[in-house]
Amino acid sequence: MKIVHAASELFPYMKTGGLADAVGALTGALADNGHEVSVFLPGYRAALAHKDAAGAERKLRLKIEMGDQFVAGEVRVFSPRKNLRVFLICREEYFDRSAPYGNGERDYEDNADRFIFFCKGVVESLRLIDIQADVVHAHDWQAALLPLLVRDAERRHNVTLALKTVFTIHNIAYQGLFPATLFAHTNLPDELYNIDGLEYYSQINLMKGGILFADRVTTVSPRYAKEIQTPEFGCGLDGVAQTRTEDIVGLLNGVDAAIWNPAIDALLPARYSPANMAGKLACRAELLKRCGFAANFKGPIYGMVARFTEQKGVNLVLDNRDFFLGTDCRLVVLGAGDKALQDAMQALAAEAPERISLSARLDESMSHLIEAGSDFFLMPSKFEPCGLNQMYSQVYGTIPIVSRVGGLADTVSDVDENPATGTGLMCAPTAESLREALGRSLALFADKARYATAQQRGMARDFGWAKAAKGYEQLYSDSL
Repeated sequence: MKIVHAASELFPYMKTGGLADAVGALTGALADNGHEVSVFLPGYRAALAHKDAAGAERKLRLKIEMGDQFVAGEVRVFSPRKNLRVFLICREEYFDRSAPYGNGERDYEDNADRFIFFCKGVVESLRLIDIQADVVHAHDWQAALLPLLVRDAERRHNVTLALKTVFTIHNIAYQGLFPATLFAHTNLPDELYNIDGLEYYSQINLMKGGILFADRVTTVSPRYAKEIQTPEFGCGLDGVAQTRTEDIVGLLNGVDAAIWNPAIDALLPARYSPANMAGKLACRAELLKRCGFAANFKGPIYGMVARFTEQKGVNLVLDNRDFFLGTDCRLVVLGAGDKALQDAMQALAAEAPERISLSARLDESMSHLIEAGSDFFLMPSKFEPCGLNQMYSQVYGTIPIVSRVGGLADTVSDVDENPATGTGLMCAPTAESLREALGRSLALFADKARYATAQQRGMARDFGWAKAAKGYEQLYSDSL
């Protein structure tokens, strides 16, 4: 098949979270399976500076209609592996910035124009390069207009750009809401600004467009596909999602085994496998050293790698400060984001630097070390479409402590509820339930044989993208 993906992030060229990992691994797996895969990404400063893009070919000059004016840009392309091409939709004014969505304090004010331009650039590339896609697959709100713009361009130019379109919701909480006046910049027919189109409480909602107009809609776990159709998790779009019940499918993300595999992980001080766990002890020792903790510490280490948002349950960890201050344990946190949460975590770390460490930054190497060197990994998310770290944790022999939501519930089995199959500890997304799970973790850690058995079960699980990609291949085939 000829498969086109479009996303605002793609590992290793731009990453702020799991979206980049998922799109990078899925497209790579599809290419490895022999499909002709094209991936479109905004031409960010970081992407253009990557070594893979050094010899990128200037493929097109773009002249994109944006309302009543035309905006210039260009398309560059390079091929990092067999059967895979990466197309960069470039315009310095929009994408030559240090971060993809905002400056850390607030979102960029022109994000609507930036990603409308991106989607239109993808459509123009499909038309002018004549890719003849079987499937065009758009990810999250930044690319959500693509299914609709593809069909509009086909109508206007009397061509076929894609046989089918797919839209994946990685997180329905981020919808691309903008003032209604910006609808004009889409150049779509006026009748699409209504309740059955992009209109949403007198604004435009780009994700709504993706849900309504793609041929198939996917989420990144089976449970999340059901959750988004409920008021509790639908973030106001549950009614819209319910109109596509027959077309929504949940497909779990996977783990890129070329990057997340403790037996070959070059970012670790030592490698290890289920048959020889000595390297994990070396990683634990290095983590203690890196955090300035006593080298001879024998109690449990709790790791957490997350964006600082309420979604990720950072506040639930803070609400359990007495556990981390009063128990013989260590807490290692890597992440940044919401200023209030980050300041609160920084204050907690400052109160007990011998017990708690915070690295308030994005650090790929440190994230691998935390996964390998911790005994437990904290993911008490209030909602979690799929989650990757709970899968990384199991692969790395680290017991995940997770909320019973979304992809976390689809990928973790509680060791107390399921003694023969359990690989982690589960709780409700509340401070009280997390505290109960933390108490159970102490009992599990003290029972070395039971802990080791849970470790081995987790490491034996197959979360690879080779398996996960088959679900997408079947979806594409069934849709054509």
